[in-house]
Amino acid sequence: MKIVNLTPHAINIIAGVQNFEIPASGQVARCAVKSAQAGFIPVDGVQIPVVQNQFGEVEGLPEEVAGTILLVSALVGSALAGKRNDLYGPDTSPSGAVRDESGKIVAVKGLQKF
Repeated sequence: MKIVNLTPHAINIIAGVQNFEIPASGQVARCAVKSAQAGFIPVDGVQIPVVQNQFGEVEGLPEEVAGTILLVSALVGSALAGKRNDLYGPDTSPSGAVRDESGKIVAVKGLQKF
Protein backbone atom coordinates (compact mmCIF):
# COMPACT_ATOMS: atom_id res chain seq x y z
CA MET A 1 0.00 0.00 0.00
CA LYS A 2 1.29 3.45 -0.90
CA ILE A 3 0.66 6.40 1.45
CA VAL A 4 0.72 10.03 0.26
CA ASN A 5 0.82 12.64 3.01
CA LEU A 6 -1.25 15.68 1.99
CA THR A 7 -0.69 17.54 5.28
CA PRO A 8 1.97 20.27 5.57
CA HIS A 9 4.14 18.28 8.00
CA ALA A 10 5.61 14.82 8.44
CA ILE A 11 3.52 12.24 10.30
CA ASN A 12 5.39 10.07 12.82
CA ILE A 13 3.79 6.70 13.55
CA ILE A 14 4.66 4.32 16.37
CA ALA A 15 3.05 0.97 15.53
CA GLY A 16 4.06 -1.64 18.08
CA VAL A 17 7.85 -1.69 18.04
CA GLN A 18 8.05 -0.08 14.60
CA ASN A 19 8.62 3.69 14.32
CA PHE A 20 8.44 5.41 10.98
CA GLU A 21 7.85 8.80 9.41
CA ILE A 22 5.63 9.61 6.47
CA PRO A 23 7.09 12.82 5.00
CA ALA A 24 4.92 15.62 3.68
CA SER A 25 4.47 15.22 -0.08
CA GLY A 26 4.68 18.94 -0.83
CA GLN A 27 1.03 18.96 -1.93
CA VAL A 28 -1.50 20.03 0.70
CA ALA A 29 -5.25 19.31 0.65
CA ARG A 30 -7.21 22.10 2.35
CA CYS A 31 -10.75 23.34 2.75
CA ALA A 32 -11.46 26.73 1.22
CA VAL A 33 -12.36 29.21 3.94
CA LYS A 34 -14.21 32.52 3.98
CA SER A 35 -13.80 34.70 7.05
CA ALA A 36 -16.23 37.41 8.12
CA GLN A 37 -15.77 39.89 10.93
CA ALA A 38 -18.07 38.80 13.78
CA GLY A 39 -17.29 41.44 16.38
CA PHE A 40 -14.87 42.01 19.23
CA ILE A 41 -14.36 40.69 22.76
CA PRO A 42 -13.10 43.25 25.29
CA VAL A 43 -10.37 41.87 27.56
CA ASP A 44 -8.41 44.12 29.96
CA GLY A 45 -9.10 47.20 27.84
CA VAL A 46 -8.12 45.50 24.57
CA GLN A 47 -10.60 44.70 21.81
CA ILE A 48 -9.82 41.19 20.51
CA PRO A 49 -11.19 40.72 16.98
CA VAL A 50 -13.49 37.75 16.38
CA VAL A 51 -14.10 36.21 12.95
CA GLN A 52 -16.57 33.61 11.83
CA ASN A 53 -15.14 31.09 9.37
CA GLN A 54 -17.20 29.26 6.79
CA PHE A 55 -15.49 26.23 5.27
CA GLY A 56 -16.12 25.36 1.65
CA GLU A 57 -14.87 22.96 -1.00
CA VAL A 58 -11.77 20.83 -0.55
CA GLU A 59 -8.83 22.01 -2.67
CA GLY A 60 -5.66 20.18 -3.66
CA LEU A 61 -7.02 16.64 -3.39
CA PRO A 62 -5.95 14.27 -6.17
CA GLU A 63 -8.25 11.65 -7.66
CA GLU A 64 -8.50 8.22 -6.04
CA VAL A 65 -5.80 5.76 -7.16
CA ALA A 66 -6.07 2.05 -6.42
CA GLY A 67 -3.53 0.92 -3.82
CA THR A 68 -2.91 4.45 -2.52
CA ILE A 69 -4.23 6.07 0.63
CA LEU A 70 -4.11 9.79 1.29
CA LEU A 71 -3.30 11.28 4.68
CA VAL A 72 -5.32 14.45 5.21
CA SER A 73 -6.24 16.79 8.04
CA ALA A 74 -9.29 16.07 10.19
CA LEU A 75 -11.04 19.08 8.62
CA VAL A 76 -10.57 17.74 5.07
CA GLY A 77 -11.45 14.19 6.14
CA SER A 78 -14.60 15.35 7.91
CA ALA A 79 -15.68 17.42 4.90
CA LEU A 80 -15.52 14.31 2.71
CA ALA A 81 -16.50 11.63 5.24
CA GLY A 82 -18.24 8.73 3.50
CA LYS A 83 -17.56 10.16 0.03
CA ARG A 84 -14.08 8.72 -0.52
CA ASN A 85 -12.53 5.40 0.56
CA ASP A 86 -8.90 6.54 0.37
CA LEU A 87 -8.85 9.25 3.05
CA TYR A 88 -7.17 8.70 6.41
CA GLY A 89 -5.69 10.95 9.04
CA PRO A 90 -3.42 10.63 12.04
CA ASP A 91 -5.25 9.23 15.08
CA THR A 92 -4.95 12.18 17.44
CA SER A 93 -7.52 10.81 19.90
CA PRO A 94 -6.40 10.60 23.53
CA SER A 95 -5.52 6.92 23.11
CA GLY A 96 -3.87 7.40 19.71
CA ALA A 97 -1.65 10.44 20.27
CA VAL A 98 1.88 10.28 21.67
CA ARG A 99 2.77 13.54 23.44
CA ASP A 100 5.99 15.06 24.74
CA GLU A 101 6.44 16.55 28.24
CA SER A 102 4.77 19.82 27.17
CA GLY A 103 1.71 18.05 25.72
CA LYS A 104 2.63 18.52 22.05
CA ILE A 105 1.76 15.59 19.77
CA VAL A 106 5.02 14.09 18.47
CA ALA A 107 3.65 10.86 17.00
CA VAL A 108 0.52 8.78 16.64
CA LYS A 109 -0.11 5.08 17.20
CA GLY A 110 -2.16 4.67 14.04
CA LEU A 111 -4.51 6.24 11.55
CA GLN A 112 -8.19 7.14 11.57
CA LYS A 113 -10.64 6.50 8.72
CA PHE A 114 -13.07 9.20 7.62
